[in-house]
Amino acid sequence: MSSISNADFLCQQGDTLCEIRLYEKEVIVVPLLLLATFVVTLVFILLLRFCPEKVDRIRIRNLRKSNFRRELHGIDAPPGINVLEGESIALDMPTYSTFQPPITPKKLSLSVDMPPVSSAAAYNPAAEIVVQPRELPRQRLPESFNLVTPLPGSFSLRANSSVSLYRARMDNRNAILRVLNDSADATERHNFLGFASFLAKVGPHPFLPELLGVVSLRAPLVTVVEEMENRDLLSFLWRCRQEDVTPPCEMTERRLYTMAQHVISALTFLHSKDLLHGNLRARSVLVSKVHTAKLWGLHGVYMRTTQAAPKKDDPSMKKWQAPEILAKRNVGPSSDVWSFGILLYEMATLGEAPFAEIPVNELLQFHQRGKSLKKHPNCTNSLYALIKACCQWKEADRPTLAEVTRKLASGEKSASDKVLKGTSVDVEQYLQEAGYGEANSYTIF
Repeated sequence: MSSISNADFLCQQGDTLCEIRLYEKEVIVVPLLLLATFVVTLVFILLLRFCPEKVDRIRIRNLRKSNFRRELHGIDAPPGINVLEGESIALDMPTYSTFQPPITPKKLSLSVDMPPVSSAAAYNPAAEIVVQPRELPRQRLPESFNLVTPLPGSFSLRANSSVSLYRARMDNRNAILRVLNDSADATERHNFLGFASFLAKVGPHPFLPELLGVVSLRAPLVTVVEEMENRDLLSFLWRCRQEDVTPPCEMTERRLYTMAQHVISALTFLHSKDLLHGNLRARSVLVSKVHTAKLWGLHGVYMRTTQAAPKKDDPSMKKWQAPEILAKRNVGPSSDVWSFGILLYEMATLGEAPFAEIPVNELLQFHQRGKSLKKHPNCTNSLYALIKACCQWKEADRPTLAEVTRKLASGEKSASDKVLKGTSVDVEQYLQEAGYGEANSYTIF
């Protein structure tokens, strides 16, 4: 017997309500289910298109409820970073508001080591407080972290207590993960995310390390930066002293001029944004696999643009600082020119400590007497002349960055490919000659 005949048998002719009840499933339930499925799908697509961060929060919440644990796709990751394995990341900068900034005094200064900028100079790094980063496209990165391994320090000093470093693969390239430790307090969380925001705001430059992304929606907080395979320039120069190292490491006069031009280009870019570096030295420069030099050491720049720096001297910086900084006078762009001259000396000597024979507390008097760095056998006359020009006592006597750039380009044309040589390094002796104290930290990222 057909369904129609069933309806005729069970319901009187014209009894519409009876027929609806008989065919309730076909007429009401199924269409409603189809409509609900369509609405849910449409809402999810709209969220995925316009609010990807909300989709992430929902997905993570569901994973936590089900006690789901991700399987590592690479080698075993260290404890505390496993939650990153398999995660895509993006520069979803507005999510920085997850952590409220701590209450701090609104007074801004450059610190004791970096006195206030001269009124005659155009520099004013504290003019704009970087709290909220610029809006960036919310495009998700296609691949995930894997092969996560700890990154050892360059040499043994007290490590940064709030940030750990790891190497990883992401998007078919090597990356460095700066991971904020779980023990970090609210101020450290705010500074960690604020520094990532500052890097994004400064903007890309071919000779600044590239910011690849930020994990800011959940702990641990992570900043992802491109890996520079040869690490910091100081370690690179020390390895160039060694025989039969892998990968091969050689510093020639021509390469010195080329890498110096990379650094001066990045420094000029920072100055164009009214930012003084203030910490220019070999360990603040990173070196890629193909010997591209990129200027780093930018955390101090960020701190000076956002809040009053700690009122304390750092002896490990003084051998690279201009006399006006040591004397706590006004600073300007020429202060970075002085430090760049010391950097050239480090490169020529394959990482010797500048003013090694002068104690830190006698540096200012040494400069006042008009004395300068001694000429090293690796220095040509033209290179040594440039170093002395950068390290003039009077700021007005130092060349501008544009003049330094022209001299470097001219020097590269006549430079030789002779490999620079040096003896092995005694790290403890270097630390003493460079003015490091036992409490100082040596961290690259």
